[in-house]
Amino acid sequence: MGTEMAEPALISYLDTHVVVFLHAGDVGRISVKAQNQIENTDLLISPMVLLELEMLYDKGTIKYPSSQILADLTQQIGLSVCQLPFAQVVRSATTIKWTREPGDLLVVANAMANNNAPLVTKDERIRSGYSNAIW
Repeated sequence: MGTEMAEPALISYLDTHVVVFLHAGDVGRISVKAQNQIENTDLLISPMVLLELEMLYDKGTIKYPSSQILADLTQQIGLSVCQLPFAQVVRSATTIKWTREPGDLLVVANAMANNNAPLVTKDERIRSGYSNAIW
């Protein structure tokens, strides 16, 4: 009986638009590198992504509410909402100086607060500011 430690699960966070693309079955809008990341890691979203999805739904930009999108993608690809304490996420957000956009701040800070986990995003500003952004 060894005392080997299990390797930590590899995780990635998804930005809001990636969740929209996945839910719509529009995988062709996701780069091959990002698709590989999605297929080979456990997937998390910041709670901010749920809020952004709901705002898009309220505006009529997307067809489904955030709760439906989360339920569907949880079943289809194992997507989960990150459960890190909000105070920990905000501490990470206070170190970000390259954007003042609250959505981007919280989505990136969530990944940062979880050991600088990768964040799958097409957003060029995030990709320029966060070294673990993947597209």
